[in-house]
Amino acid sequence: MASAAEQLAANINFSAFAKADELKKRLLFTLGALLVYRFGTYLPLPGIDAEALAAAFEQAQTGIIGLFNMFSGGAVGRMAIFALGIMPYISASIIIQLMTTVVPTLEQLKKEGEQGRKQINQYTRYLTVALAIFQAYGISIGLEAAGTIVKDPGLFFRFTTVVTLVGGTVFLMWLGEQITARGIGNGISLIIFAGIVAELPAAVAGTLELGRQGALSTPLILGVILLAIIVIAFIVFVERAQRRLLIQYPKRQMGNRMFEGNASHLPLKLNTAGVIPPIFASSLLLIPATLANFGGGSTVDGTAGGSNWINTVTTLLGHGQPLYMILYATLIAFFAFFYTAIVFNPSDTADNLKKHGGFIPGYRPGERTAQYIDYVLTRITVAGAAYLVIVCLLPEFLISATGVPFYFGGTSLLIVVSVTMDTVAQVQGHLLAHQYDGIIKKAKLRGRRR
Repeated sequence: MASAAEQLAANINFSAFAKADELKKRLLFTLGALLVYRFGTYLPLPGIDAEALAAAFEQAQTGIIGLFNMFSGGAVGRMAIFALGIMPYISASIIIQLMTTVVPTLEQLKKEGEQGRKQINQYTRYLTVALAIFQAYGISIGLEAAGTIVKDPGLFFRFTTVVTLVGGTVFLMWLGEQITARGIGNGISLIIFAGIVAELPAAVAGTLELGRQGALSTPLILGVILLAIIVIAFIVFVERAQRRLLIQYPKRQMGNRMFEGNASHLPLKLNTAGVIPPIFASSLLLIPATLANFGGGSTVDGTAGGSNWINTVTTLLGHGQPLYMILYATLIAFFAFFYTAIVFNPSDTADNLKKHGGFIPGYRPGERTAQYIDYVLTRITVAGAAYLVIVCLLPEFLISATGVPFYFGGTSLLIVVSVTMDTVAQVQGHLLAHQYDGIIKKAKLRGRRR
């Protein structure tokens, strides 16, 4: 027999959506916020020669700068006020979350509940500003080193660039928090999602143009499309995959009534970390490109402006390079385990089961149950990490071998599909809640009439 939630889900239709005023407000707010973000990716920095920038960026769009450009929704290629995007915030989140495992003060704040999380979020914002200043200054030096991109180089240009780019990052951080609180879905993920999707048509058109010119063969283009479809289907399959642990509840007596014991399941997602590992890994791989700009390092067109060692590292971190592939795969696997350990605590889960009288058959409540859950979670996280590495690296080999536009990369597909699934699930959740509230109100109204 279907559960009440399944029956409600089956009855969701367009009429239910039309009556869900709160959901429509949230969707409109989300769309409006994303439109504001897209508008900002077209507002250029002051003092930039657009033609010289476009010519320089044409040579660098397939390298590490292309990765940066994807996450910023094309703002890097236009050197817009949102060129830094949300990446400094993501980098700050990584650092703060790593520090919560080694700094006792932060670890204590993490255990204090909502108030502690607010304080940690505040520290993340402060660190975001510091990282944004560092990266913005590196970009300003890199632009000046390019020669013709900056119309009037000097201290004033560096100052205005830093202020503008840092302000853009802080605004996006605030906008993401507003989308999460007042809209639909995770605000930060949706901002990255919007940037990738907005540039996708141009990437498709560019691929077709290469096919028309004969640079890419028709079978190769069809093969890329087929691979993208297979990867999307694989992502959907794995993202919905769960390992369900049987939870048994004993008989209990309430007053004079005896309730039979029932059973339920503890669902453990195969990929608990979601899209966080590849995003975190990508953000860390952007750091050398920023460092290279200091002291006249590599410029925006990808050429070396100096002879320091960081230029060599930046070159080795280009797409298709062995060092890039190894580091990317290693960081993805590391963050898959690290983020899973942050968002899911087997000990807390075991304690909650024990408080409510639940237990896993064959395992004693408490520490033994926690050990078993941790054992199962570790094993499925190995599979989840392998899945992320395969999805993110398989298209990278295709890109390096064929020169297909970067937007067909596994990271972009993973983000687009995962964020879409999460947003659709939240929309269905709001519709279910709305229909459930309607059923409750009708039942109360009937009771009053009787």
